[in-house]
Amino acid sequence: MKLKNYFETTKGMGVLSTADDRGKVNTAIYARPHVMDDGSLAFIMRDRLTHHNLQSNPHAAYLFREEGDGYLGLRLHLTKINEEQDTPLVKEICRRCRIDDKPDAVRFLVIFETDAKFPLLGDGETSE
Repeated sequence: MKLKNYFETTKGMGVLSTADDRGKVNTAIYARPHVMDDGSLAFIMRDRLTHHNLQSNPHAAYLFREEGDGYLGLRLHLTKINEEQDTPLVKEICRRCRIDDKPDAVRFLVIFETDAKFPLLGDGETSE
């Protein structure tokens, strides 16, 4: 399954988990990631705990549960590879940002490579 097609066509709810450099964990609700042309995944985030954690620990996990009955979805292990702050690309790809509502809000585009991909339930790694 190609992640670009999956996240463009599948609705659901996602949770991004990060930890600081001492291992203290944080989880937060996040929309579907943006799949970039090179296959990397990008999330738009504010300067809150998730973003703070990624400054000292680049590893994250993203759980995505598809809408509907049952437990379909994905779990992704991610590593941060880049980030941008308030660039035109952030405004271009933002699906839900209300930039006009909070024009002074700082937004980061944090880009990850996918280290592993698992089904929502079970332990077998999926392939593309």
